Amino acid sequence: MEESSTPRHDRDETRAERMDRLFGDLLQELRVMQTGAQLTSGFLLTLPFQTRFTDLDGFQRGLYLALVIISLLTTALVMTAVAVHQRLSGQQVKDRVVAVGRTLLAGVLMTLALLVTGIAVFVVDVVEQRGWALATGGLMAVVLIGLLIALPRYLLVGIRRR
Repeated sequence: MEESSTPRHDRDETRAERMDRLFGDLLQELRVMQTGAQLTSGFLLTLPFQTRFTDLDGFQRGLYLALVIISLLTTALVMTAVAVHQRLSGQQVKDRVVAVGRTLLAGVLMTLALLVTGIAVFVVDVVEQRGWALATGGLMAVVLIGLLIALPRYLLVGIRRR
């Protein structure tokens, strides 16, 4: 894409300034999600060392392992965003770095949503009955879809109508 020094009409910034701003926003969002991913991974990785872990049934152990894999994938996505920035910083491709960063951020959001839902199912399944656990997981999935997908789309429609 061609670099323009002409300010945009909605903000008094050039294309390069806009990319810098978007990249800064992206880094802040990744920092917040990285903390969430690290806390979740830490929680999950301590469970096998608890005495009750041996009492888990096959479903619970399978769910636990799936959650560990999703947690590791989340960490890998965050690390990839950092690696892309490190390798390409100063290479005059910030627009591509921002685009890839946004894609990675979407992946992190998806995997964190899966983790939150899965952890809810796991904990309720250990404490209560499986039916309650599955209902809780379904409810969490609906809430997260509403918050992460439907709400931003609703807000965007409101902005476009002005």
